[in-house]
Amino acid sequence: MRLRLLLTAAVCVLAPRAVGAVELPSASAPVEKVIDQLIDAAIADAGVTPAAQADDATIIRRLTLDLVGRIPTTGEVDAYVKSTDADKRAKLVDRLIAAPGFVRHQAALFEVMLNPEGDRRGSGALRDYLTSALKDGKSWDQMFREMMLPNESDPKLKGAGDFLRGRLNDADKLTSDVSVAFFGVNVSCAQCHNHPHVKDWTQDHFYGMKAFLARTFDNGGFLGERGYGVIKYKPTKGPERTAQMMFLSGTKVEDANAKEPTAAEQKKEKEALDKAKAAKTPPPAPKFSARAKLVEVALQGENAEFFARSIANRMWHRFFGTGLVSPLDQMHAENQPSHPELLAWLARDTAGHKYDLRRLIRGIVMSRAYSRSSQYESENRPGNRTFAVARLKPMTPMQLSTSLRIAATDPASFDNLKPEEFEKRIEQAEGAARGIAALVAQPTDNFQIGVGEALLFSNGDRVMRELLTDNPGTTLGRLKAMKEPKEAVEFLVKTVYGRSATADETRALVAYVEKRKGREAEAYKQVLWALVTGPEFRFSY
Repeated sequence: MRLRLLLTAAVCVLAPRAVGAVELPSASAPVEKVIDQLIDAAIADAGVTPAAQADDATIIRRLTLDLVGRIPTTGEVDAYVKSTDADKRAKLVDRLIAAPGFVRHQAALFEVMLNPEGDRRGSGALRDYLTSALKDGKSWDQMFREMMLPNESDPKLKGAGDFLRGRLNDADKLTSDVSVAFFGVNVSCAQCHNHPHVKDWTQDHFYGMKAFLARTFDNGGFLGERGYGVIKYKPTKGPERTAQMMFLSGTKVEDANAKEPTAAEQKKEKEALDKAKAAKTPPPAPKFSARAKLVEVALQGENAEFFARSIANRMWHRFFGTGLVSPLDQMHAENQPSHPELLAWLARDTAGHKYDLRRLIRGIVMSRAYSRSSQYESENRPGNRTFAVARLKPMTPMQLSTSLRIAATDPASFDNLKPEEFEKRIEQAEGAARGIAALVAQPTDNFQIGVGEALLFSNGDRVMRELLTDNPGTTLGRLKAMKEPKEAVEFLVKTVYGRSATADETRALVAYVEKRKGREAEAYKQVLWALVTGPEFRFSY
C-alpha cells in the first residue's frame, strides 16, 4: 500500500474427511497449517487468484498493530526487514505475544467485546480484571466462569463481576448480552415471538436463558442470587407459560425451586441479605445457583460447541476483520459459516487445548492467509469472506492514539534501550495517548470516520499542540539537524509509515517544502500532519 494509491481512493479429535479435494488435517496438525490448507482449498474451488504475501514492512506493521496495539518503531522495522533469519516471523510473533503490551491491548479488545456500549478508556474494574487474567494466562473458559460466577471476596477477581453488575437492572438485556458475548447468539428477536426468520430461536430459548439469569441482583454493591424464582411469559398464541431453564441447544434443566417463595422464606432471605449488606460482604450463595448451572451446562458435551465456536469466530474476526460467521452474533442454521470445516476444526481444537487463547492467536497470525497483501492487481477484487486478500482494518482509538505518539517521537528515543526500558517507554506512550483516544469512536464493521474525529484532526488544535511540536525528542525536533528537504521528507515518511518514500512522494513533498523557503519548520509540520491524518496511517493493512 502506498500513500498515493490510498489518497486516490481517499474438544474432540476430528477424523480426516474430504473438503473438496483436500483431506481435513488431523487434530494434531498446527493451527496455521489447517487454516492455510482449508482456506487455500476454498480459494481454489472458487477459482479465485489470491493476493501475494505482504512484504516484510507491512507484515511487521500488521502484526505489531494486531498483537500489541501500536505501529512498530523505525528500529523494529529496520531490524525485521534486514534480518535474514528464516524464523524471523515466528520469533517476532513470540516476542510480541510475550510483551506486556500484548496483555494491555488484548484486554482492551475484550473489554469492547464484552461491554461495547461502556466506557472504553481503560479505567474500569472489568478492564483491570481482564488485564490480570490475560497476564496470568487464564484460559477463556476460566475467564467465563469467573465473570459469570465472580468471587467478590477476592480483590483480584472482584472486577470480573462488572460484566453482570452493569446489566442487573434489565434482565432481558442481561439475557441477550450473555448469549451474544459468550455464545455468538442474539436471541433478543425471540423475546416477543418466535424468531420470524430463524427457526432455531423460539421464545422458549429466550426465556429459558433468562431463567438462568433473572435471579441475580445487587445487594449493597455485591452480586446476589436468589435460590428460587419464576419467569413467566405470554406467547403469541395460547395461555401464559412458565419458563423452564433451557440452554440454546435445547438442553433443559429441572429446578425444584422454580416457585414463588412463601412469606416466611422471603422474611428469612431479607434478614440474611440485610445482614450481609450491613457487614459489607457478599450475600450468602443459594443452595441451587441457576447461574452456576448455566456455566456447567454451557461447557458440557455438544453444548460447548456454542462457546468454542463463538470464541474461535471472534478471534478470527479480530485478526481478519471479518468473521467466518458474520455478523458475530448470528451463529445459527440460517447463517452458515463461510468455511464450515475450518470453524468446526478451530472450535474443537481450541476446546481440546483448554481454550488457550495465546495458542489460537499465534496459529492465526502465523498463517499465510493472515499475511496476504491488501493490494490486489485486478479490479475484480475477491470478496472479504474468501480471505484471498487482506482486508483493511480501521485502528481502534488506542491503536490510533498510541501510534500517533510513536510517529511524533524521534525514533532515536527508542533505540538502544534494554527490553524492559523499551516496554516502559511504550507504556508511557500509551498512557499519554488516552486523552486523544477518548475522543475517537470505536470502529464497527461498517466503519466510517465520524464527524468528531474529522474535526479533531482537521481544525482542532489538540493534535497540533500535543503531537506536532519540535521539542527535543520529537520527530519534528530531529529535523532541525537536517539540511536537505529530501533527507527530511524521507525521514518523515519512514518514521510514520515504516517504509521508504516512493520517488513520486519524495518529489511532491520536497517541492512542497521548497515553495516555503524560510518557513521550512512550518512546512515540515504540515507534511507530518498530512501523513498521520492520511488513510494509510488510519488503517491496519
